[in-house]
Amino acid sequence: MAARKQWSDLSERTRRLLITTAVAEGILKVAALADIKRRPASQIRGPKWLWAAVVAVVSSAGVLPISYFVVGRRRPPAPPD
Repeated sequence: MAARKQWSDLSERTRRLLITTAVAEGILKVAALADIKRRPASQIRGPKWLWAAVVAVVSSAGVLPISYFVVGRRRPPAPPD
């Protein structure tokens, strides 16, 4: 089994990539959780509590928050013309 790398063993480029990815995931999580909190349950596919728990707990490199924005939200009904 290969030895695990320490932070100091990583190149500067790899460190920046990891930090950028972590910041982007954090921003996506906060945006998704804020949207879940303010959006009525009728405009969310599935239980709000489940989306919030999964988005908050699972580390997904941004995949789950993006999935929520793409799949989890229903479009509000269009106003009648």
